[in-house]
Amino acid sequence: MPEFTLTALRSAMLVGVLSALPFCPVHAEDPALDQQARQQGVPVDELRAFAEVMERIRGAYIEQIDDRELLESAIRGMLYELDPHSSYLTPDQFDDLQVTTTGEFGGLGIEVTMEDGFVKVVTPVDDSPASKAGIQAGDLILKIDDTFVKGLSLGEAVELMRGEVGSEIELMVLSEGEENPRQVTLKRDKIQMHSVKSRLLEPGLGYVRISQFQNNTGSDTAKALKKLAAEGALKGLIMDLRNNPGGVLGGAVEVADLFLDEGLVVYTEGRQPGSRSEFKAKPGDQLAGVPLVVLVNGGSASASEIVAGALQDQHRAIVVGNRTFGKGSVQTVLPLSKDRALKLTTARYYTPNGRSIQAEGIEPDISVDVVTRLEVREDQQVREADLPRHLDNENGEHKSSENPRSLAQEDYALAQALSVLKGVVLAQTGRAGTQPGSDSD
Repeated sequence: MPEFTLTALRSAMLVGVLSALPFCPVHAEDPALDQQARQQGVPVDELRAFAEVMERIRGAYIEQIDDRELLESAIRGMLYELDPHSSYLTPDQFDDLQVTTTGEFGGLGIEVTMEDGFVKVVTPVDDSPASKAGIQAGDLILKIDDTFVKGLSLGEAVELMRGEVGSEIELMVLSEGEENPRQVTLKRDKIQMHSVKSRLLEPGLGYVRISQFQNNTGSDTAKALKKLAAEGALKGLIMDLRNNPGGVLGGAVEVADLFLDEGLVVYTEGRQPGSRSEFKAKPGDQLAGVPLVVLVNGGSASASEIVAGALQDQHRAIVVGNRTFGKGSVQTVLPLSKDRALKLTTARYYTPNGRSIQAEGIEPDISVDVVTRLEVREDQQVREADLPRHLDNENGEHKSSENPRSLAQEDYALAQALSVLKGVVLAQTGRAGTQPGSDSD
């Protein structure tokens, strides 16, 4: 091992690590001192290797690299090797994270993770440039403009996808089941996250769509429920969490609490003893026990899995759809100096019954296979009414501009969830109408 120079020693002092290790021999090997350091748990060889690699890069790399840039790259690499969700946040990234929780940020509108070195889409945000371009959960992003994603960290790939509002970006996207990737051109936009939308599907049967959990999602959901109730007494509700990538834990707990009278919503456990944290529901079910169906799919992750798991374990809702994404880890943002931060995985989520969500997801009570609109349609033949500029029926029985599709043709999974909800409402109504001692078929 060659003797270390003072420059190498300075490079090796990664954010003060070496200065905190009094037995670490950094100038030259000393068997006695090395042994003493190893007994203290000091990774002597690895620290020497780090210092030497940094010195070699500084001396031999084709371009001159600033020490600060090398050290930040080392930090990012250290976190990248931990898990897909831990990362080092620069001031801009820290600001972006804080803005995201409030519901407004700039970009393409996709939640992403890393898989086999490529960027994988967890879910597109509703009404975002990504969703309008047809990007779907499970798609792999292979190339961003002229840069191949392979070899980039998740943070580097996300940084490439960011830019000024109105600027264009080209992605090479490979969808599941396709052999060849396709080129997609998108225009960056400011993403306005209206996380809660609601409407009546039929008289008395409500629908609430939650696209992401933010700080105000709980209160917005409560307002949506009151608005639906004002349109007529609710007999049942579908809560749609499909392609919901998660978000703020507090928002998820508040939403689940709206439908529970008591009991555990979720708990977390970390590596440290006594790290368990419990989140419980407060008294008061806003729907007073009205039947509830929760609709999920493979794009439902993190906070949306917490809600689905809690309501499933508490027997408050029937979960319909497909197995969820399986992101059951907790990330804690740890601020550092100079407006930087670590987003570090510190615990795992568990449902009230003690099920770990991580890498397993939530298995629905009723599975729904995804089908295309054509598969739902009874007759797959093209009709006269489907042709552009066709003549109207002279009796006025058909309008040329109107070709209404059924709910099953528009959204098969939602149609199935509605059928389940109707069945539960009917069963509950039948039980309520059956008097003790009476006969029923």
